[in-house]
Amino acid sequence: MTGARPTRRKRANGVESRQRILDAAVQIASERGYEGTSIAAVSARCGLPASSIYWHFKDKDDLLAAVIERSFETWLAAVDLPGEETGTPLQRFVAVGAAVAASLVDAPDFLRLGLMLALERRPEEPRGRAVFLQVREVARQRFIEVIETLVPDLDPADVRTVVTYALAGADGLFLQREIHGDAVDLAAMFELHARLVYEAALRMAPGASHDHDHDHDHAKP
Repeated sequence: MTGARPTRRKRANGVESRQRILDAAVQIASERGYEGTSIAAVSARCGLPASSIYWHFKDKDDLLAAVIERSFETWLAAVDLPGEETGTPLQRFVAVGAAVAASLVDAPDFLRLGLMLALERRPEEPRGRAVFLQVREVARQRFIEVIETLVPDLDPADVRTVVTYALAGADGLFLQREIHGDAVDLAAMFELHARLVYEAALRMAPGASHDHDHDHDHAKP
């Protein structure tokens, strides 16, 4: 039993060190971008030697990929569709939009770094870019499930179109907040965007115009 306590302490210290490294990497990458981020800079920021960083991560690319994965896990939890007790389908989808906006304020790292890497083209792509594209696909599939649940009559091809529109709009709103800061009310913008996405989906569904008018009227506070 006495040998278990040092093992647990060592494991806890390892987890704490890893979090400190990831937090420092987020700060450096946000300030300097991918190219300006280095193991030396992360080491100086987190106060741990470079050897500790290399114990957890193979290289800078592996570190930034881990940053994207950690942030994405927080974000993905916000994309759960609330139950019918929340209200109409529109109100449920707006609730998803509000949760996504809040998660991007609290954990923007995967999208900030991911978009940065996604726009780069290199002979050898960073692992962080590959990870971002993978988690992006997970997000796309989650939104497909949400739209299919709320607008079940929508053709699969139209579902994909709506989800592409939803993700592109979300990217644009996020970039606006990155540029203009708190002057952009991300929660309000995502609520409006969710309404527009849902209305677009209803208009594309066969014979849904009357249901759309009914849902829209009753969704107002």
